[in-house]
Amino acid sequence: MLLSYLNKGVVEAGCDEAGRGCLAGAVYAAAVILPPNFKNELLNDSKQLSEKQRYALREVIEREALAWAVGIVSPQEIDEINILNASFLAMHRAVDQLKVRPEHLLIDGNRFKKYQDIPHTTVIKGDGKYLSIAAASVLAKTYRDDYMADLHTRFPVYGWDGNKGYPTKKHREAIAQHGVTPYHRLTFRLLNNNQQLSLAL
Repeated sequence: MLLSYLNKGVVEAGCDEAGRGCLAGAVYAAAVILPPNFKNELLNDSKQLSEKQRYALREVIEREALAWAVGIVSPQEIDEINILNASFLAMHRAVDQLKVRPEHLLIDGNRFKKYQDIPHTTVIKGDGKYLSIAAASVLAKTYRDDYMADLHTRFPVYGWDGNKGYPTKKHREAIAQHGVTPYHRLTFRLLNNNQQLSLAL
C-alpha cells in the first residue's frame, strides 16, 4: 500500500506528467488532492497497471478526490521552452485549475520549478510511493492516451494508438517515409542520424 501523505494534516497535491519522452504530441500533467483517509490497494504507478486498471482507477480518483485537474503543454511550446520546462509548466497549469488550494506539492521526479508560494517536495519514483502522485500519474497517462488515440484517427500511419508517440521503430520508420505532422516535436531527434526529414501534408 502506498503512503497517504508526506505531512500529516497538510493539504497535499500530488503531481506527475506523461509523455515527456515522446516524439509527438503534447505533454500532460495532473495534480490530485486526495482525502487524508483515501485507501485503494490497486492504485500504483500507472506504468505498473494495465490499461483497463488505469481507466477504472481514473473513475475512482475523479469521484473521490477533493480536487483534481489536468494541465497540457503543446508540441510547439515544448519546442520553444524545452521538454523539462514544459513538464514543469504542465504541472503548474494543472495546479492552477485545482478547486482546492494545496498547502504543499508532492512532485514525481528530482526537479521542479517553484509554483507561486507553495512549498514542494520532489520524490524520485514518487508515483510508486505516494497515493496522490500515483493518482496524478493515472490521470495524466489516461488523458494523454485519449488525446493520442484521437490524433491517431487523423494520422494513422504513425501508429499512435499503440506507441502513443514514443520513439518506436515503427514510429521512426513512418516519420522517414511520410514526414512530420504539426504534432511532432521538431527539437527532438525524430530520425536515426542518416535519415532526412520531410514535412507531411
